[in-house]
Amino acid sequence: MIRSLRLVDFRCFEALNLVLPPGSAVFVGENAQGKTSLLEAVCILVRLHSPRTHRMGHLQRLERPRFGVAGECWGEERRVSRGSAGLEMRVNDEIIDSQGEYLASGGLLVWMGNEDLELVRGPGEVRRKFLDFAAVQLNPAYRRHLARYRRALRARNLLLRERRLDEGQIAAYTSVLVEHGEHLQVMRKSLVEKLAEPVARAQEAVSGRRESIVLDYRAAGDGDLGAAFEKEAERERRQGKTIVGPHRDDVVFELDGLAASDFGSEGQQRTLALALKLAQGQLLEQERGRPPIYLIDDIFGELDTGRRNALMECLPADAQQLITTTSLAWLGRVSPPLFRVKNGTVRSD
Repeated sequence: MIRSLRLVDFRCFEALNLVLPPGSAVFVGENAQGKTSLLEAVCILVRLHSPRTHRMGHLQRLERPRFGVAGECWGEERRVSRGSAGLEMRVNDEIIDSQGEYLASGGLLVWMGNEDLELVRGPGEVRRKFLDFAAVQLNPAYRRHLARYRRALRARNLLLRERRLDEGQIAAYTSVLVEHGEHLQVMRKSLVEKLAEPVARAQEAVSGRRESIVLDYRAAGDGDLGAAFEKEAERERRQGKTIVGPHRDDVVFELDGLAASDFGSEGQQRTLALALKLAQGQLLEQERGRPPIYLIDDIFGELDTGRRNALMECLPADAQQLITTTSLAWLGRVSPPLFRVKNGTVRSD
């Protein structure tokens, strides 16, 4: 669990020193007061990842040269800061040079937010990011393959946009994409298969209905990525970009034999998105032997009473849950400790 959180020049927070309760906590306040930024700071501290931006420079307060996030996590003092020299990571005041090493010694996370509806009805990029975030936590090797694939993809796309194509270099980068891309596809396919059963259970638990759910990972080349590149070579050169590979793969969700994105009601789609995140948490705990932290960003206003209560029942009691909300109407008589968030300040209620 995270026992404390300290921020300096992070988003709207000039400075914050917050002691967290040993279990869960609810942060309440109006919109644009800093609630989501608190959860984002936890995500940076634990996973070096923001669900809101891929640019770390956007996290520091306007006109400030750096930001810092620190806290006591799992009995360790961890700190992440970023300034002109780049990202710096420390554990117990020792500098950690490798992001992989920092992540390997850290914790696990599940992020739940209103934007999760896009997992079902949004573009494939959203589903790929979901798979990547889960897979990196399950298998550190995934992160290495993903980083090498992305570097080769950028270089290959630059070559494909040249007026005079260097086929030798393109072939060299294609080989790198095939090598690491096939690893990514195998691990993604395995992840989707492992998620299928817990997703179905969570969907039934939250909705109260038994529905047939199918998760299908659609990978280019069906396991032979090299053949897929050969097949699309001419089209890639016409379009000037790489059009096959894990960066274009997708996951299709079916409810009772129909595409959930096209035929599912909004309630079914929202429940499926919740089920995906609940299943991710169950799989992380099963495979890694400890529950993740659940960061739950203002989702209860979009759920009816039945789904809200069912979701709370599905969340593991031994997992830390940090919850943001604009209203406390959904809370029962017994509630976690409350914190009020206003204009970049936090006080216990």
